[in-house]
Amino acid sequence: MSRFLLIAALHLAASAAFLSAAETARPNIVLIYADDLGYGDISCQGATRVSTPNIDRLAKEGLRFTDGHSSSATCTPSRFSMLTGEYAFRQKGTGVLPGDAGLIIKPGRTTLPSMLQKAGYKTAVVGKWHLGLGEGNVDWNTDVKPGPMEVGFDSSYIMAATGDRVPCVYVKDHKVVGLDPNDPIKVSYKEPFPGEPTGKANPDMLKLHPSHGHDMALINGISRIGYMTGGKSARWVDEDFADVITREAVSFIEANKNNAQPFFLFFATHDIHVPRVPNSRFVGKTPMGPRGDAIAQLDWSVGEVLDALERLKLAENTLIIFSSDNGPVVDDGYKDGAVEKLGDHKPAGEYRGGKYSRFEGATRVPFIVRWPAKVKPGTSDALVCQVDLSASFAALTGQTLAKGDAPDSLNVLPALLGESKEGRNHLVEHAAGLSLRKGPWKLITPANGPKVSKFTNTETGADPQMQLFDLTKDPGEKTNVASSHPEMVAEMKALLDKVATEGTPH
Repeated sequence: MSRFLLIAALHLAASAAFLSAAETARPNIVLIYADDLGYGDISCQGATRVSTPNIDRLAKEGLRFTDGHSSSATCTPSRFSMLTGEYAFRQKGTGVLPGDAGLIIKPGRTTLPSMLQKAGYKTAVVGKWHLGLGEGNVDWNTDVKPGPMEVGFDSSYIMAATGDRVPCVYVKDHKVVGLDPNDPIKVSYKEPFPGEPTGKANPDMLKLHPSHGHDMALINGISRIGYMTGGKSARWVDEDFADVITREAVSFIEANKNNAQPFFLFFATHDIHVPRVPNSRFVGKTPMGPRGDAIAQLDWSVGEVLDALERLKLAENTLIIFSSDNGPVVDDGYKDGAVEKLGDHKPAGEYRGGKYSRFEGATRVPFIVRWPAKVKPGTSDALVCQVDLSASFAALTGQTLAKGDAPDSLNVLPALLGESKEGRNHLVEHAAGLSLRKGPWKLITPANGPKVSKFTNTETGADPQMQLFDLTKDPGEKTNVASSHPEMVAEMKALLDKVATEGTPH
């Protein structure tokens, strides 16, 4: 080979290596966000009464975190924190939102998707949003905005609120899908509309009866929270939730398979939130009734995304994060047999509590990272939280967050990639009040109120005494050791107060 050809060959090899490194540095990112899925609801974390082969595949091929958390015990605040990098307790109005609430993320602020847009990503959200739309008193018959596209998403296909809240329609970008202008939608969370059936007044029309609440507008044989009229051609069919949003998620991936720019997909499933009405293909798949069958349906959705990435040869350089917005709840408002058919299944695994609770089962959720080009399969005990995705993905894409952006988000990228065993030093957990995790310790501040929720039968964690647990020895939070470790209580309470009032130290 001549000297010229040798130099040319070396140059081409170096260029190829550089391009490969550059592509690896900017992977596609798919965030699969389940709803109300507990730590113990998947078979790779101990479930035996339901099989989750696709989620298990993610865990086998990726890094499974044993101490991964949502930032809150309920959905809206967890989503807010994850997308903004700010603990939701810092902003008023971030509790569980009604279906007619205005957008609670201020347009123009830096968010996870807007930060990735600046890094050159095509961004989309598909599925459950539950962060509000418009500015309050939404007119569903015109452009519905501001919404996802005003806070960093290039496109969106979302449920207007949740499956158990009206309006029962999908919104694509700024428009209600399939709306007939001659049948306009009206929504009220105060008064029913004359002539419209409700679950309370028409129980004979129900195919799924409420156990508490959920007795207002009757849509598709299921009564909801809130009232609506009109929009009949646009109303969803609950049994088709998973099919519709999974198809939209896969379509986004297919549409961006050959783009020069990478993509970010926030795929927020409805499963396994109530009402649990899985498609007939999944009915009877488990012995646990609709809740178990909804888990099987969720696993199918995950499999469809994985298969699409494989088919399009995108899997190697796609970073997938699979997690849940909060811990599990069994009876969340409908008589679907979930309590009666639970058997020996433990939705939160060995952890106490669940959705709405101060105990560990409220925020310790499935948390799996897969990126074949970069992440070695295994298990990590590092403390990580969804609120850290902003800072971590900023580091991944070579960006610097401005002061004040994502204030509670910490860069735990080395832990997420399996390059470090260390994650966060501490974490604030948000339920009805604030708790603190630091190392093996969990501090729950005093609170009055019932110890068990009347409606959901969830242990709340409320206690007039300070509670301290050593999770290494007592993962089920059964033994309060606050009285024997006063110095640790004082140290953690001081840190919690500092974080709550002064911000997360960086």
